[in-house]
Amino acid sequence: MSVPLAYFTIILIWSTTPLAIQWSTEGTGFAFAVLARMLIGAVVAGLVVAVWRIGLPLHARARRAYLVGGLGVFGAMALTYWGARYVNSGLVSVLFGLSPLMAGIMAALWLGEASLTRAKVSGTLLGALGLAVIFLHGGSAAGEHVVAGLVALLAAVFVYSASLVYLKRIGDDSPPLATTVGSLTVSLPFFALVWLTSDGSLPAVIPPRSGAAIVYLGVFGSVIGFALYYYVIKHLEASKVALITLITPVMALLLGHLLNGEEIGGRLMAGTTLILLGLAIHEGESWRPLLARLRR
Repeated sequence: MSVPLAYFTIILIWSTTPLAIQWSTEGTGFAFAVLARMLIGAVVAGLVVAVWRIGLPLHARARRAYLVGGLGVFGAMALTYWGARYVNSGLVSVLFGLSPLMAGIMAALWLGEASLTRAKVSGTLLGALGLAVIFLHGGSAAGEHVVAGLVALLAAVFVYSASLVYLKRIGDDSPPLATTVGSLTVSLPFFALVWLTSDGSLPAVIPPRSGAAIVYLGVFGSVIGFALYYYVIKHLEASKVALITLITPVMALLLGHLLNGEEIGGRLMAGTTLILLGLAIHEGESWRPLLARLRR
């Protein structure tokens, strides 16, 4: 698959993921929903690897990638599912839009990819200002504990960004689907532990919309999305991979408004605009090579 096609497919999947996460927890609970998603994803990815005879590398670098990827999946997804109960789906994507700022700083420290130029510092400050505006936006809550939800989501963004950069640092050359299987397999025991300690019971009835959302997330969000994500990581710098989240917040906000009746207030839009503007400034030097590569 070409890098541009993989890149835009990830954008489409990630734009629908926040809303699907909220729908999947309706009547099932967050712990069961995320465990079921990851279990479906692991089974489907394992079957694909077996049928296509891709193989599962077990050399040292591959094992490190599976471990880092699995811990990253667990930390980011567990926190996201928990926090998404209290925050509108569009805002989940907006907060993940901060990942290029975090990933850029981590990549500079760990990979030496880029220096902290004036533009990058300015973009980071604008993103922080946008985040502050969103934190003051009480209308973004989907429950009583909006601040706790926002903090959980910010922690998820940090874990996601750290995992992205560290995977790039490991530089494993295993097939993307193999990395997906390895990462999901590592994460499953942790998700099962969260489910057992938080509830541990199966839902009596799974609403049709919740069931469909879980299956969609398991197949597209976990298998296809993750595989393409690992594929793109190998071909683009970490900061450019994280640029995917520059587009998805706008699409996710619109989907949440149209399909879930979520309000898009003026302060939420202002905060989102500041974050996206900060991202654009932060990655301004990357636009030309990125666009050139996407045209190939």
